[in-house]
Amino acid sequence: MRSRFSVADRFKFWLVSLLSYWIIRIIGRTLRYEVQGWENYEAIRAANKRIIHAFWHGRIFPGTYFFRNRGIVVMTSQNKDGEYIARVIRRLGYGAARGSSSRGGRTALLEMMRELQDNRDVAFALDGPRGPRYIAKPGAIWLAARTGQAIMPFHLAPEKSWVFQSWDRFCIPKPFSRVLLDIAPAIYVKPDATDQEMEEWHQKLQQVMTDLLRRGNSYWSLTEQK
Repeated sequence: MRSRFSVADRFKFWLVSLLSYWIIRIIGRTLRYEVQGWENYEAIRAANKRIIHAFWHGRIFPGTYFFRNRGIVVMTSQNKDGEYIARVIRRLGYGAARGSSSRGGRTALLEMMRELQDNRDVAFALDGPRGPRYIAKPGAIWLAARTGQAIMPFHLAPEKSWVFQSWDRFCIPKPFSRVLLDIAPAIYVKPDATDQEMEEWHQKLQQVMTDLLRRGNSYWSLTEQK
């Protein structure tokens, strides 16, 4: 993989990933997470299932800090953006399965299947690597059907943040901000699901993620009104 990039590219990857790692570490230590739905996480563990984490691409920053050092394997794209992300998350205790819906996706899905079979959790940015924003791709549903493991949809909503004008509206919480982590009940997909049933599960995941986004967008204003 590295041979595809020039020496200058590799130096830039090293420098940017190192700086990004320390930014996440420094800001992350100041954040105050408020967790809703943790019982849904515990229910998956009680069922002795592995977790397929499902989230929106723009919330990678607060999610990466909260779930750090758990050995979670994250799907990252094979382009330069994916190389940056892979190098940063490895420093924070993650693994990286290289591929995406548009490039190398099947290989990465098979790798993630093997990781689940080896008792490691995995994660998807459902609308990655290039969008459309907040439109879930079907990879997580496919993986859940093939492995019998649990999809755990969640969303992170900082009270105060910097939002970039990128396709995913990438979000960096401001130091000392509160951050809502909202976890929905697990989604299980039966292994013998028909194509129509797979599409129905896909639409259900989309609806759950849309509801989480809506709740996150209104959470802090509603909290302050109480």
